[in-house]
Formats: sequence, structure tokens, C-alpha cells
Amino acid sequence: MNARARLSEAKRIVVKVGTSTLTHPSGGMNLRRIEHLVRELIDEANQGKEILLVSSGAIAAGMNALGMKERPAAVPARQALAAIGQGYLLHIYEKLFHEYGRTMAQVLLTKENAARHHQYINSRRALLALLDMQVIPVINENDAVAVDEIKIGDNDSLSAVVAALVDADALIILSDIDGVYTANPRTDASAQLISEIAEITPEIEHLAGGAGSAQGTGGMQTKIEAAKIARNAGATMVIARGDEDGIIRNILRGEEIGTIFPAREAHLRTRKSWLAFGKKLAGELSVDAGCAAAMRRGASVLAVGVTAVDGDFAAGEMVRVLSPLGQEIARGITAYGAADTARLMGHQTQDFQGLVSDASHEEIIHRDNLVLMQ
Repeated sequence: MNARARLSEAKRIVVKVGTSTLTHPSGGMNLRRIEHLVRELIDEANQGKEILLVSSGAIAAGMNALGMKERPAAVPARQALAAIGQGYLLHIYEKLFHEYGRTMAQVLLTKENAARHHQYINSRRALLALLDMQVIPVINENDAVAVDEIKIGDNDSLSAVVAALVDADALIILSDIDGVYTANPRTDASAQLISEIAEITPEIEHLAGGAGSAQGTGGMQTKIEAAKIARNAGATMVIARGDEDGIIRNILRGEEIGTIFPAREAHLRTRKSWLAFGKKLAGELSVDAGCAAAMRRGASVLAVGVTAVDGDFAAGEMVRVLSPLGQEIARGITAYGAADTARLMGHQTQDFQGLVSDASHEEIIHRDNLVLMQ
């Protein structure tokens, strides 16, 4: 059974809807589209599926309430608008959910809820309890209190973290673009929609707007990052346009809509999921081909296989591990900070004491603190 056909069997589904889907070009709330979205979600829930909605739009709703046309640059102003708009947006959702006979619950998350293991577990338990009660959680980042240092960063990433939190089968990201294209369809008439992306290669990241690319398609890079999280957590992800009626139903029927990222077959255990997706990335390590192959067989990251260190991370922080081709192959918690790792890289364990005075770990990243990403 292919990835699209398997979507018909998905029971627990996270749907993320962007601001552009919830608002008119004028900035006003698109009530018709919101009503259709809510009706679709409840119809799927009435069929026995477990639905979670990650909704953007709080700041836009606040701007609409105050008659503002331009989004302010200052963080405090955006936080104030989010505080105003969150209540306004929630009122719309609450009214529509009530009209269709389904209970919803507001859940606001910040990066802290994912970065601290006990908060990660508590957030997971709360969301699962709501699903057990047949309640649909409506989730947003807590923009009114989150600042740049603790923000998850965008609701694409937030929706993928939620999918990992609850072991979702599918993540549907509704946007103002059909999916991933071979080029920017807004500027290149020859651009072709990519129906399925089985592996997120450097070429795919380049298409989405990675470093040195002129082909970025308005937020697609964050969606690719979300796909990495979702598929490694065992969730199949689909990017599709959110302005088509019946879009969620049609995706879950297996129709060829948007771009699909098939899930990896192995689900990560809860702690591994937190390691991979909860903790903030603080730097990068590059390793040689021998180390990369050993990691895939379950080995730890040893200093002898490390070829480069990037970032100013401390011991105990999360880093990406890159292959010789620069592709992310793992994430893990380092036993040494960046400076000590740079001193130790390329050396055998028996050399450590002469290089770092308090070297007490044989591995740079122990396999218990390492999560393979491909």
C-alpha cells in the first residue's frame, strides 16, 4: 500500500492551518473558509478519527480587531496583538464548534513546553487526555508571552512537534501554495509540483529556499523542516492549498493532492522523540563516512570520526550530526562543549586526558542520546 492509500487508515491527525488560509487579502477574517474548515474537522471526528488543529492567525485577528493594516515590527506590539486576537479567534472557533455539536479546547504552547522533558511529557498527557474525551484541541504558540529565545519559531514546526508529541499518523499543512515545486511557481511558469518526496535531500532543501537558493517559495523552508520532524516521528505529512472545500476529506481519501512526505516506518519512543524535536539545536558536528556508517548500525559518535565543529554549544546541548555530504543524519546531546569537541576531534579515546583535563566521557555523543534522522 502506497503512502497516499495509507492515509485512509490514519486515525490520529494533526491539521495545521496558516494565516493566509484564515484571512482575506484585505486582512479581514475569512469566516466562510474557517466555517468550512471546522465542519470538515468535525465530520472526520464524527467518523471516529482523533483530530488536533494547530491554528495560526492570532496576530492577524488582533490587527483586524483594531483596524490595523500593517503588521508591527516590534515584538511587544505583536505580543499585544496576539493577546487581543487569540480571544477573538477562539470565540470564532468556539461558536462554530458549538454549532456543529463538538467540544474544543484551547491549548497554548511555548518552546519551554518542548525543551524541558517533564513539560514535554505533561503536554503529551494533556493532549492525549483531551483526545480520550473526544475533544478537539485547538493549538497555537503562546505568542503573547513567547519571545524569540523561547519561541518554537513558526506554526509549521509547532504542528510537527505536536504530531510527534501525540504519535500522530498524519500531519496536513494547509497553506496558500499547492506543495513543493521544482521552482518557484510564482515566478517560473515551467515549475512542476512534486507529488511525493520520499527523502529530504540537500536538493529538496535547496528547492525550498535553503542557503544560496533563489527559489524559495514563501515559507516552504519551514514546511520542509516540519516534514523532517513529522516523518521521523512516524507521521505522513501532506502540504496542500487550504482554500479548497473538502481538502482534508480528499487528502484522507488518498487523492493525489499536494506534496506528500511518507512517514518512516519506525516510530520513535517518547524520549527519543523529545531528543529529536523538543530540544533547541545549538550547533553542528560533521563526521566522516566511517562514523556515519557506524552510527546507522547503532554506534555512538566517537571523536576519531568527527571532522568539523560548528557553533558555540555547551556540554549537554543538542546538535545536528552531518554526513560528509552535509546532510543531516542524526541529532544528539553532546558530552562535551564546542571548544573541547574541537580539541578532541580526530583523536582516539586514550588521547583525551592530554587534550582536555577533565575528559570523563569516551564518546562525543552516546548512542542513548542519539537519534537517527534518516
